[in-house]
Amino acid sequence: MITLLFFAGVKETIGSERIELEWNEQAIAQIKKYLLDTYPSLSLQGVMVAVNEEFVMDDEIVRENDIVAFIPPVSGG
Repeated sequence: MITLLFFAGVKETIGSERIELEWNEQAIAQIKKYLLDTYPSLSLQGVMVAVNEEFVMDDEIVRENDIVAFIPPVSGG
């Protein structure tokens, strides 16, 4: 199982802060495609991805029991 965590606007669009997938191994690019296909109004433009609290690129392979966080850009003042 792979756990996906969502923050800010991504969480609002998906409607949940967490999804668990019964997948063993997937590249980040494949997970992004799944999310975009499942949630057509979702935008991942500028969203950073971390696996087990380390930022990764789209070719990173996620393995069973990993935690993947989708972190959108933050603005503030």
